[in-house]
Amino acid sequence: MEAVVEGLWGLAEYHENRGEIGKAVKCLEAICQSQVSFFPIVEVKTRLRIATLLLHHSHNVNHAKSHLERSQLLLKSIPSCFELKCRAYSLLSLCYHLVGAIPPQKQVLYKGLDLTASAGKEISTKLWSCNFNSQLAKVLLIEGDYRGSISVLECGYVCATEVRSPELQMFFATSMLHVHLMQWNDDNMAELEQTVNKCNEIWESIQPDNRRQCPGLLFYNELLHIFYWMRLCDYKNAAPHVDNLDAAVKADRKQAQHMQELVKELSALDQSLSRSDLHYREKVALSEKQAMIQEQLRKMNGFSSIGRESLEPVYFGNGRRTLGDKLQLAPPPIDGEWLPKSAVYALVDLIVVIFGRPKGLFKECGKRIQSGMLLIQDELVKLGITDCVREVDLQHSSIWMAGVYLMLLIHFLENKVAIELTRAEFVEAQEALVQMKNWFMRFPTILQPCECIIEMLRGQYAHSVGCYNEASFHYIEAVKLTESKSMQAMCQVYAAVSYTCIGDAESTSQALDLIGPVYEVMDSFVGVREKTGVLFVYGLLLMKQQDIQEARNRLARGVQLTHTYLGNLQLISQYLTTLGSLALAMHDTVQAREILKSSLTLAKKLYDIPTQVWVLSVLTALYQELGETGNEMQNVEFQTKRSEDLQKRLADAQASIYHIEIIDKVRFEVQRLHEFDIKRAMAGPTVEVNLDIPESIGLSAPSHAPSSSRLVDIDGSNKRRGKRRI
Repeated sequence: MEAVVEGLWGLAEYHENRGEIGKAVKCLEAICQSQVSFFPIVEVKTRLRIATLLLHHSHNVNHAKSHLERSQLLLKSIPSCFELKCRAYSLLSLCYHLVGAIPPQKQVLYKGLDLTASAGKEISTKLWSCNFNSQLAKVLLIEGDYRGSISVLECGYVCATEVRSPELQMFFATSMLHVHLMQWNDDNMAELEQTVNKCNEIWESIQPDNRRQCPGLLFYNELLHIFYWMRLCDYKNAAPHVDNLDAAVKADRKQAQHMQELVKELSALDQSLSRSDLHYREKVALSEKQAMIQEQLRKMNGFSSIGRESLEPVYFGNGRRTLGDKLQLAPPPIDGEWLPKSAVYALVDLIVVIFGRPKGLFKECGKRIQSGMLLIQDELVKLGITDCVREVDLQHSSIWMAGVYLMLLIHFLENKVAIELTRAEFVEAQEALVQMKNWFMRFPTILQPCECIIEMLRGQYAHSVGCYNEASFHYIEAVKLTESKSMQAMCQVYAAVSYTCIGDAESTSQALDLIGPVYEVMDSFVGVREKTGVLFVYGLLLMKQQDIQEARNRLARGVQLTHTYLGNLQLISQYLTTLGSLALAMHDTVQAREILKSSLTLAKKLYDIPTQVWVLSVLTALYQELGETGNEMQNVEFQTKRSEDLQKRLADAQASIYHIEIIDKVRFEVQRLHEFDIKRAMAGPTVEVNLDIPESIGLSAPSHAPSSSRLVDIDGSNKRRGKRRI
């Protein structure tokens, strides 16, 4: 009977290599369904192989789970077989994760840890302990037990230290950094900083040759550092990591292409070696070349070259990926991949966009948005998400991975809307915003965190086209849709700008109501993004109250912070225009001219037509005060051209079928089905569906912001609500 088993195993492997997975599974199931009894270990190995095939190549998680549960029962009667028991526990844990069964998953992982604790101190035992600790940390993270997750990862780090593997130490250190970033609060800042330093120390301790063997760790470490510095609004320290990441993607793509060429060459060699008429010398030469290429591929494929097949991560059903198409974080048997390579590539494109957009690098941003969205759309099709597919149609095992790609897609569209609004390309902004809305309507539970972003962008669009009442409505709705204090603060800032632009006493009072509470706590936020927004609005309101000197102080502080930490050229331009207006109001014409020209230069670089019109109107007032008729006429001519261009763009936007839909003071209503199951599946293995990318939208230009000639004191005209001073 051993010959029968060996034959069926061999035939299954043959069919698997040919991509005939169904036939391979039937060969293996023939052993399990046989009338003849085999040794339990034979059945266990066969069922583990079936489960692995099903998880790699299908969505049939329950079938795989049944085979693994049967294997677990059989293994209870076998006193040894440590490796098989660990493999069964690990795969069964992944199955429970996919079906959303957290209690049995935790139970299986604790059994695995008990097994490794009683099995001695061999390296293989420690590695399996690392595997179970890694998976258990993810489970605890899903339950919101951040402290427990960190504790388990620390146990894994101790095991990695005991086996003297810096790469494994780095895996657990970066995982701890990830948890700290997700848990971000003032109480754990010191611990977070220590973890960042630990990651740096371990990474530096890994030999350069070994670093090249673990590109997944490089990407993971650099991305986490970028998220850390972005949260602190320290773009200067984040920039080198962005450059490293971008260079790593280019190098990895080049290597992947080379690997594919070698695979093709290897396939041709295999075909040549199969010829029966091959001479001995030719066969030796071809065999040597074959061995050389295989060794090249082994070295290039990083952790996969260790000789023992690693367990696939928990987004199954996509088929076995090609050689070099994984960014593994750790060697087998660790479940050590964070995201598939295509998602990481798209995320890097998104990071480059987030860093380039505030600097006005719109051409490069456009290329990256297109590149990232194409990658994502290809992957969504592989997951079965075509034009007609909705949330309820998804396989349970695809939901988490679909959530990652859909969230990335929304972030790309968010930045596209921001770029198009900055350039006054309102129709293009409409189209991108409607795309966001359509994706949200199809996947409302998966994209629920994006509802706030969509409402905020509706406010940005409405503000940009001069519909300030509608803009303020959508900003206030966005505040209600998020629990993020930072996001709430920014939306209140945006709403206050819109109320200020309406200009009447009631609206100004509403702006005061919104900005006052945020002003009081602006120093409590990590970084300066909220503070720069608050100081801008505060300065505008002080101008309206004729408190020119105090407004100037606040605005000067705000522009300094924006320039030093954020580098957001649009916000700097708006700050400078406001400061130029103040300088003119104080009859400091020399400084006013200098500031306004700087602002106009920035607005031109950004193709920001509304801000250009605003700056030009203030410059006209400056030239009138100075009596420079020639400059005034030239400036008015340019201002007229820009204004006519802006009015044409606004007319095109208002004529669009999407205009009313976007600005309408009603939230998009959707029906959410199977919400609990989908939310559970979205809680992925190592990262929330929201990839924790800081919101990147800047302040919209108040295209009709108060100039120095239109400053009004609201005290006398706001008697119904009493005198309001900041």
